[in-house]
Amino acid sequence: MPLHTILGANGNIAKIVSAELSKSDVLVRQFSRKPQKVNETDELFSGDLLDAAALSEAVKGSEVVYLLAGIQYKSSTWKRDWPKIMKNTLGACIAHGANLVFFDNMYACDPTHIGHLTEETPLKPESRKGKVRKQILDMLWVNVKTGKLKALVARAPDFYGPEASNSFLNELVIKRMKSGKGAQWLYSGDKKHSFIYIPDAGKATAFLALQDDAWNQTWNLPTDSSYPTGKEIVEMVNNQLNTKLKIQVMPAWLVSTLGIFMSVMKEIVELRYQSDSDYCFDSSKIQKEYGLKPTLMKEGLSVCLKS
Repeated sequence: MPLHTILGANGNIAKIVSAELSKSDVLVRQFSRKPQKVNETDELFSGDLLDAAALSEAVKGSEVVYLLAGIQYKSSTWKRDWPKIMKNTLGACIAHGANLVFFDNMYACDPTHIGHLTEETPLKPESRKGKVRKQILDMLWVNVKTGKLKALVARAPDFYGPEASNSFLNELVIKRMKSGKGAQWLYSGDKKHSFIYIPDAGKATAFLALQDDAWNQTWNLPTDSSYPTGKEIVEMVNNQLNTKLKIQVMPAWLVSTLGIFMSVMKEIVELRYQSDSDYCFDSSKIQKEYGLKPTLMKEGLSVCLKS
């Protein structure tokens, strides 16, 4: 059986990718500080992504490696740790002849293109976290261009899904409304916003890694193109719950003020452009190439509300 290694085991996307790979008769190796099995046959390797030797040992023997890790949502931590993590990952993959799948977000993209994000959108970030993402993407692609590595980048916008962690849609809308509280939103409830359903993101990432012609390019993962606004999402949830709960939109001054006291809110401020403008993520490439269709927002919300 081919061996695929998950770096950043047991996260939202990693669990879906692991389950999908097992269905395709792939042996999965889980690597993180405290890895857990997703499939009965999984191998477990404990270690830190910042430890080059441990990471290299985990990658040894792998055909494909997936960098699916999430680290503390703080610009200073990203600037300090992400380049090291990418350097260690690239070094291990090149040394052991493994292909690399990197699960990315849209932070590196030019904010002036936020209304229509494709695989061809220029990488020209203005935020601190966006600049870190571009730095590590540059590290990856230079090794691809010099022939040292085969890789693909699987990109996703904001995510949601059953039992999702670190999803603002789950935390501020779904969970609150399920408990009878009004929804909360940032900056504007009238702007379009893309959300990817976690099962879609994980399944498509695993699928791409198994395609011979998917390598050495970027793929926007399947995302519902209806691009609902915050108010429209709350209306969908109200319709499914048979409620009339309101939406509270936090204006810029309030988000900035809360940032003084809450570190997460402070980190959100530099990404304001993603919420006070239409944010539309175009996944037509993967849909046309492979026929992968996204779950409609209404259907995904229904599953979340029942979980």
